[in-house]
Amino acid sequence: MKIAILGARGLVGDEFARQVSLHHDVIAVGRDELDITNSEAFNSLIGNERPALIVNCAVVGVDACEANPLRAHNVNVVGAENLARAAADLEAELVHFSTNYVFDGALSSGFYRIADPPRPLNVYGHTKIAGERAVFAANARSFVVRTSWVFGSGKNSFLSALPGLLRAGKKVRAISDVYASATYVDDLVKRVMEIVDMGRHATYHVVNSGVCSFAEFGFEVAHALGISQSDAVELIETTELRDFEFAAPRPRYTPMACKVSEELNLAPLRDWRAAVVDYVRDIQ
Repeated sequence: MKIAILGARGLVGDEFARQVSLHHDVIAVGRDELDITNSEAFNSLIGNERPALIVNCAVVGVDACEANPLRAHNVNVVGAENLARAAADLEAELVHFSTNYVFDGALSSGFYRIADPPRPLNVYGHTKIAGERAVFAANARSFVVRTSWVFGSGKNSFLSALPGLLRAGKKVRAISDVYASATYVDDLVKRVMEIVDMGRHATYHVVNSGVCSFAEFGFEVAHALGISQSDAVELIETTELRDFEFAAPRPRYTPMACKVSEELNLAPLRDWRAAVVDYVRDIQ
């Protein structure tokens, strides 16, 4: 199968290209090579290559959306719609990545399900839910994949950078009162391709099992590195969301679960702690 991956230089796009290129013909395009808001350029590329599957990993990040809502809308909504229309014209399928930030975090326990109404708190969340709707309106043969707190090699984020920082003995600040589902990028890509193979076009929540805070994630990474509990406490300063001045407001509790995956007899992804052990082992 020929697969076109947009936003292929980010963590998810890069891992997607690495894995699927083992079995498929892959066209991997980064943001600097193709702006998905440029429908003419994109249609030219897709029209020439004629992929059977388009994977949209392109996105404007959380705080960048707050700083530039127009660009956020153009990429996260208009760009996503462009890809969906182009896929529809080719009778191709589309994988579109979305986020836990479509929810407001008002739950105090349990998990957000697909049927729960989206109530985003920030521009990022608003544009991502609008992008989901635009994708399905333009191409019914789409898979919308909501995920959260994705970690893996090659991303300069708190979760992904933790092993290197802690191994070097550097102190970190980790928020203890924000909870979500963490997701190992390797597991994410494998599950998405399983979903594509199943062929049921719908919205999915794809995350590792369990719930954690940033602080809990940090201590688990320290444990996987063989750092003693006493040393981990010295390295990891637990703090609260109110101690940070993010441009965009953050929901406090957004773990997710997926009923559709259960209906397809896809077992829940492994616990996030087991994924952390593999992540730490793989980068050593």
